[in-house]
Amino acid sequence: MNQAHILLVEDEPHIASGLIYNLEAEGYQVTHTEKGEAALEQLWQEAFALVILDVMLPGIDGIEVCRQIRKQDPKLPILMLTARSEDKDRIEGLSTGADDYLTKPFNLDEFLLRIKGILKRSAWYRPQAAPERYYTFGSNEISLHESSAKTGQGKIALTEHEVNLLRTFFQREGEIITRSDLLEAAWGMDPETETRTLDNFIVRLRKYFEKKPSSPIHFQTIRGRGYRFVRGDKKAVEAELS
Repeated sequence: MNQAHILLVEDEPHIASGLIYNLEAEGYQVTHTEKGEAALEQLWQEAFALVILDVMLPGIDGIEVCRQIRKQDPKLPILMLTARSEDKDRIEGLSTGADDYLTKPFNLDEFLLRIKGILKRSAWYRPQAAPERYYTFGSNEISLHESSAKTGQGKIALTEHEVNLLRTFFQREGEIITRSDLLEAAWGMDPETETRTLDNFIVRLRKYFEKKPSSPIHFQTIRGRGYRFVRGDKKAVEAELS
């Protein structure tokens, strides 16, 4: 049995009861709360392996709960649930620090797969140190072990999935990496699972580490094939730093 302790923050009783039933059937321990304020209190009192967080909550909404969690713990995995389907809402959730995002109604098998992947990668990630203590490119210095980076925007804390993506890019520097490989490496998802989460995370990495995110040097899109990371040739880096 899995025994991972999950905090479920969902105010719709029929949805919450169904999720609790299926999560417990998978072997997870579940604590449920209906409000954002109560969720934050629970988080400060005990440790959780994952937070499943509805966006539309009474009182403090899920976006603000996510923001407050990230101030205290940049590594705690967060899966957001919402009835909103517009891209701007999805991007807002991810930009505040959510690791993944599902729009209601969602497929139960996919929901459980996402959780399995998040927890799998969380367990894999935490004990490991980066092969190099620091990775540098352009004006950036990144410590995967410390989940932090120094950029032109200052020092930032990295989430678990940001670290997993960066580790994969660094380990396969210069290679074209398919979307499926990146999803599997960072989220543990079935490669056939369709999601825009990866694309949104790539956008976020570019905002962090590219001088011109719309014309990336380091995190390149290879149309029809995937993505590639390069530290940049000498002229490109000099131009970036100038």
